Amino acid sequence: MQIGNFLEVVIFISAFLTILLILLQQRGASLGAGFGSSGELYTTRRGLEKSMFVATIVTSVTFVGSILGLLLIPA
Repeated sequence: MQIGNFLEVVIFISAFLTILLILLQQRGASLGAGFGSSGELYTTRRGLEKSMFVATIVTSVTFVGSILGLLLIPA
């Protein structure tokens, strides 16, 4: 398997996982936000929410890095 084909597979998988992780993350808007008052307090990410946030960053960096790698490889 050539490195170009490997990077294409990595691009596809990381793109799919990034989209999935973004869609699975909770939205910060509550019911009160629809009526003009958000009522949000500063909260820290914990547990699964933090793990999904970090995984989203890792898959995004992998996606961009593999695209740049594919562009830099001579054809």
